[in-house]
Amino acid sequence: MSKSAKNISLASHQDNELNTIQKLGLTLGFIGLFIMTLAFFNVNFPNKTVWFTISISSILIGIVMYARSTYLSRPEGISNNGLFHKSLTNRGILAYMIGILLTSFYVVLYWFPTYLGLGENGAANSGIVGFFDPFSYFLNGHAASEWFVYGTFYTVAILGLGYKFILKYRHNKYQLVRTISVMFFQLGFAFLIPEILSKLNPELPYFAKDLKNMWPLNYYFFEDWHLTNMIQGGNLGMFMLIFGVAMIFIISPILTYFYGKRWYCSWVCGCGGLAETAGDPFRHLSNSTEKVWKVERWMIHSVLVFSFITTIAVIFTFLSNNPELSFITRNQFIYGIVAFLVLFTGTLFYFKRQDLDADAKYTMLSLVAIIIIAIAINFFSGNQNILFVDSYALRKWYGFAIGAAFSGVVGVGFYPLLGNRVWCRFGCPMAAILGLQQRLFSKFRITTNGGQCISCGNCTTHCEMGIDVRSYAQKGENIVRSSCVGCGICAAVCPRGVLKLENGSEEGRINSNEILLGNDVNLMDLLNNK
Repeated sequence: MSKSAKNISLASHQDNELNTIQKLGLTLGFIGLFIMTLAFFNVNFPNKTVWFTISISSILIGIVMYARSTYLSRPEGISNNGLFHKSLTNRGILAYMIGILLTSFYVVLYWFPTYLGLGENGAANSGIVGFFDPFSYFLNGHAASEWFVYGTFYTVAILGLGYKFILKYRHNKYQLVRTISVMFFQLGFAFLIPEILSKLNPELPYFAKDLKNMWPLNYYFFEDWHLTNMIQGGNLGMFMLIFGVAMIFIISPILTYFYGKRWYCSWVCGCGGLAETAGDPFRHLSNSTEKVWKVERWMIHSVLVFSFITTIAVIFTFLSNNPELSFITRNQFIYGIVAFLVLFTGTLFYFKRQDLDADAKYTMLSLVAIIIIAIAINFFSGNQNILFVDSYALRKWYGFAIGAAFSGVVGVGFYPLLGNRVWCRFGCPMAAILGLQQRLFSKFRITTNGGQCISCGNCTTHCEMGIDVRSYAQKGENIVRSSCVGCGICAAVCPRGVLKLENGSEEGRINSNEILLGNDVNLMDLLNNK
């Protein structure tokens, strides 16, 4: 019998072995994944419906069992113990293995779907795509595609790991509400509703039916085929077109004014939903240095310009080739875009120039670049060749580089290496637009009580957007950074209640209190110069 005293410290690295329930949960989850793996290698199951149900159920039940046994046995409160001692969460071998596996899956999904079993030229599906056929026929009346398989995996991940997230942050009402929100929007608006609408309207041409996925995140919204299909898609198609435009110019700005970009990035967006749930164990890997912040601003605004220009080019070509389907000419479109951006940029500079930080100035430079290029498109381009480049080839490059390689392969595949918001920080044009609105035209801010800050650094460590929250807290300065998605984790992990998410008056929202810190100024030089 051992005479050593049992260590009951909550932060102890001892006694971290898995208990029986955790082992059983992991076993069930891996059984479900093993069945999927067999399907991937084209094992012929006698009853795909039954085996598919067993597989999905095993994965979800396994996650639930593991999460309940892990978190309900602990006191309520944030428990991030051991993050830097585990291979998965500290860029160890396991992290690289998972990263390579995810990256490989996205490469095959985007560019080699036949390896997943997708049938070509009318051939029947096989492999894992064929394994999903019964479920696809049940929901939308068609054989499964690689995107249906991906959408199912995506939804299962958000639902299962969202439940795990809820248990982990069960003491925090805000985290519960926003997690339930992203689970609801992913399951209903992004997955079930589009599939059911397709089954109810089989005669209509394809167009995106996800009500929450708007341009520029949905980069093909204004493409020729998509516009044509919506216009010819009856009442449903016209509703999707009008609602999509309203989301961009009316609904989104109003919601951002009242709630900041968190209404979309943390409560609705599928990319954000996966990052918050499946990516939660990796949020501390987001780099918060000033050097990376500079790279972030250059990259996200470059993507914003690229997105705008490709969209203008494609609409310009559509109006040239389909005058019977449009109510404005291509010249009127370009002049309207230029007039709007000139008016917006001029108004922004005139009324908000005192509040323009580096992020906002980058956005203004981006808008000016878009204006100049839009004018060049109108005067130096033909119907199809935009600035001597085929407009649809330009869009294809954007879809490859940004829509696939960046948002999917890097954005998700690199979770275990670069943090869970790589795409949101460096590549999402939607985040750039909402960020400008949040910075200058919103009631949302994170207020700080500098007198209570003990400089523990929890807030900065767990900020998934790489914001040095501690530096703001030490100065008692409001956090109104364009990149902030309002996830509230910084406030949740703060042991002193220094940070608070608030909506209030715009007056005094952007401030910079003159509080001298030891690392801001050499105090001896300051005294000698007086």
